[in-house]
Amino acid sequence: MNILDEYINTFPTHQNAFDIFKGEWSSLPPLIPTLKGGGKNPLFHDERIVWAEKLLGGFKDCHVLELGPLEGGHTYMLENMGASSIIAIEANSRAYLKCLITKEILNLQRARFLLGDFVSYLKETQDVYDACIASGVLYHMHNPAELIHLIAQKTKKVMIWTHYYDPETNNPDVNVRFSEVMTQEYQGFNHTLYKHPYQNLAAHSTTGFCGGTSHFSMWMSRQDILSCLKYFGFERLEVHFEKPDHPNGPCFCVVGFKA
Repeated sequence: MNILDEYINTFPTHQNAFDIFKGEWSSLPPLIPTLKGGGKNPLFHDERIVWAEKLLGGFKDCHVLELGPLEGGHTYMLENMGASSIIAIEANSRAYLKCLITKEILNLQRARFLLGDFVSYLKETQDVYDACIASGVLYHMHNPAELIHLIAQKTKKVMIWTHYYDPETNNPDVNVRFSEVMTQEYQGFNHTLYKHPYQNLAAHSTTGFCGGTSHFSMWMSRQDILSCLKYFGFERLEVHFEKPDHPNGPCFCVVGFKA
């Protein structure tokens, strides 16, 4: 590599910054009609966040914790919805840098992106939050029940979007990925975990990989996820965006409230 190839010799534009990760973007930031090269995932105008806002009583003047912001799409929405602060924690260094590009392009003022492991953060921080957004992260965990428990210690309101294991799925290509089944007990909560190796998907060979921090993750069943949320104090649950036939595995969105 010649370091001079990393220099930009054209007029400064948002497109220059966006093209640092050309071909890796999952979505496309709004408000800039000339911006090209984004993916088709509508993360900057996501109906799941709109739904969560309504059920959680709005995000105006709230301190929000976001786990796995990916490209900052949901962060952008939360700021536009009036959140007074958003702490967004991302472990993938490339995704983190994309979040910083989003922050600059869209001039986000109340969002702070942190690079690191949000499980470690949840274990150590003394901060509490009005709400937590955990979209697309639970099924990337080694210990998903632990994550739910840690979230429950920091907030009374949570939105989770996740895939889950279902032996009855109509997509045989999904369940063939799972290599092991095990029973698990965490803080008195008994549940079943299904091992999901990433290497079966050759996922780690792409720079656009947006999964977990290891070579595998552990999935829970839909019922175990709901039971886990209730076990750790989220007594009221609302479910929406059920997609049992999603090509990457059954998924749903759940909002949880503590009394």
